[in-house]
Amino acid sequence: MKQITITIMILALALSFGCTGMSSKEQSTVSGAGIGAVGGGVLGAATGGSPVTGAVIGAGVGGAAGYLLED
Repeated sequence: MKQITITIMILALALSFGCTGMSSKEQSTVSGAGIGAVGGGVLGAATGGSPVTGAVIGAGVGGAAGYLLED
């Protein structure tokens, strides 16, 4: 459990530095895709379907929504 927590913290730190040179629209698109992927994966697993398929569809929908909603 401790290794998983450390790995997640390192990934979050690396991703936060990776977004510093992005425009607001790019950041919104990436955030939407990430949130959509997590939500889709959870819904896919909860409904008895494939969490991977749910994550892929959620990432696409979330990324598109983030892109379209950013002014």
